[in-house]
Amino acid sequence: MNRLKHILRSRYLFKIIFLLSVIYVIVVTKCITYQSKYNIIDNTFLVKVLEIEKDEDKISMLVKGKELLKATHYYKNNKEYNDIKIGDIIEIKGELVELSSNTVPNTFNYKEYLYNKKIYYLLNIDKIKKVENNTSLIYYIKNIISNRINNITNSSSYLQTFILGDKSYMDDNINNTYRDNGISHLFSISGMHISLISGILFYLIKRISYNNYYNYGIVITFLLIYTFLLGMIASVLRTIVMYILFAINKLFNLKIESIDLMLFVLVICIVINPFIIYDIGFQYSYIISFTLIILRDKIKKINSYILKSLYISYIAFIVSFPITIYNFYQVNIISIPLNVIVIPLVSIIIFPLSIITFIFPFLDNILYMLIKFLEFISINIDKIEFTKIVFSKPNILVVIFYYILIYISFYKRKYLLFLILLVLFHKCYRYIYPIMNVTFLDVGQGDSILISFPYNKGNILIDTGGIYNTSYSITKNKTIPYLKSIGITSLDYVIITHGDYDHMGESINLVNEFKVNKVIFNIGNYNDLELELINLLKEKDIKYYQNIKSLNIDDNTLYFLNTREYNNENDNSSVIYLNYNNIKFLFMGDSGIDRENDIIKKYNLKNIDVLKVGHHGSNTSSSKYFIDKINPKYSIISVGKNNWYGHPNDEVLNNLKDTIIYRTDIDGSIICKINSSSLKIDTNIT
Repeated sequence: MNRLKHILRSRYLFKIIFLLSVIYVIVVTKCITYQSKYNIIDNTFLVKVLEIEKDEDKISMLVKGKELLKATHYYKNNKEYNDIKIGDIIEIKGELVELSSNTVPNTFNYKEYLYNKKIYYLLNIDKIKKVENNTSLIYYIKNIISNRINNITNSSSYLQTFILGDKSYMDDNINNTYRDNGISHLFSISGMHISLISGILFYLIKRISYNNYYNYGIVITFLLIYTFLLGMIASVLRTIVMYILFAINKLFNLKIESIDLMLFVLVICIVINPFIIYDIGFQYSYIISFTLIILRDKIKKINSYILKSLYISYIAFIVSFPITIYNFYQVNIISIPLNVIVIPLVSIIIFPLSIITFIFPFLDNILYMLIKFLEFISINIDKIEFTKIVFSKPNILVVIFYYILIYISFYKRKYLLFLILLVLFHKCYRYIYPIMNVTFLDVGQGDSILISFPYNKGNILIDTGGIYNTSYSITKNKTIPYLKSIGITSLDYVIITHGDYDHMGESINLVNEFKVNKVIFNIGNYNDLELELINLLKEKDIKYYQNIKSLNIDDNTLYFLNTREYNNENDNSSVIYLNYNNIKFLFMGDSGIDRENDIIKKYNLKNIDVLKVGHHGSNTSSSKYFIDKINPKYSIISVGKNNWYGHPNDEVLNNLKDTIIYRTDIDGSIICKINSSSLKIDTNIT
């Protein structure tokens, strides 16, 4: 035992193990490509239900057969599958669907997210048949807990979160305010929650037994069962492993340094699951805990509870800052004082009361009032815009440099100045960015084009896209994340080429969610959708214009090639011409062949470098006569994958055969970069 203690206390042992584990992670996650055990043509699956979520019109399940599958079925009668429980063996008949990568840069990559969880296919369910009821004690307990929670009317979504670690029941809009305010970590089961549970349990057991071996053994056994019950959530796994190692260190008096134990915690977690390193919850949980342990002596010296809380909140904010801006491109400086208020509210009152309410449901109304008070705080704090600071997505090397300066600054305060300078440089980087970008965003069957001039001299969005009959928001999921990721905090102009939904359907969301200075409409009468937007613009005191001839930004002019008013919305589209450093762009909106002919008669357009093809490649546009006259070098077709219109039309593609064609349905978002007078085109498909 003494020899073992001596080895474990070795100064370099855990550092060497840590470095070896880093190499292991790189090899396992980056150098090895994992393939599904299923074939795309498979249509019958015998699986076990691991997770289940029912909405009014669909059932979503995580199931495991040969491997994990994410399965979904839409139905008319939500009572149809009431007898399916976690742990049941079911037979599913359905269709495997390949995952798609994100097609707008820096937006959420669902394919990568599921790949890191070892899920390679989605499964669309046609029919479900139960084969065998659950026989697992763990799943039996989880079903009992879940059913009991669902019977607690008002607070069930938060009880699912706090007790079972499932945030899917919480309102997305409320969740977004928690994230924007920097307090979303309070709703992930992690160190704070496990410490409270284990502390209470250890205290109760100690009243019965004074043998710490038994006491810790019982607590650890309970925590292990709880971990399996939660499905090995990354932040929980980190916390449980840490608790076990710290308990062993204390029981056997190994005297291993806390920092070495934390390194060993990381090693064990990534050996169990190498992909855990890509889990954002795990990253936050580990880096904050690791830093608090490093700085524990400094923290102990602070006598004031308020100052100590502020310092801990500051530490959590600054060490999570690189992770936050790398993934979400925005921080909220109010999160430092807000955490001082909210952490005690959640950890001392709401979370313990959630556990008590689970046991005594008659306390539901009291818990619900406290939850509503918490939501009220978060919603109103989230309305304060000036505390939210946007940062462009940093390079991974910049993130590493951030962490070097952060940890040095904790011990040598003069380096805090270098850290501040790096933050300021990062924040202002867009003002020294010398490249002109024109980005054709993949918004499905629609148009949305961002023109961003060098040195942040002007940002223009031509159209917003829009998808009919869906709650999915292009603005929230694609446009705004992309804008923030490249450091754009406001749009100087939003140009609505015409009033069709696939061109302006997201305009209401955009104006509500992002700063827009001015809006420009096309020629012709306003339709209902345009009038709805105008009412919002008046409400927000945003200026708008119609049928302009030109737009000047930083010595650059966008020309609106107006000819006359037509009797249809498509031909009334704003057609825009831009010549930047002798690189010529022509954006055709949905203009048809008649409009093209009129443009050729009125304007001398030749040798266009980049043509945004009219009407998504429909045969109503892009006549051979027009294409031959303007002679484009590159043709960009903004079109939805497998759209039911059949766009782009074969005849149009033939007309464009002498150009280099890019399509958003094939290439994803398309970025034209102009540095001096050279043009480079990048795509986003990975």
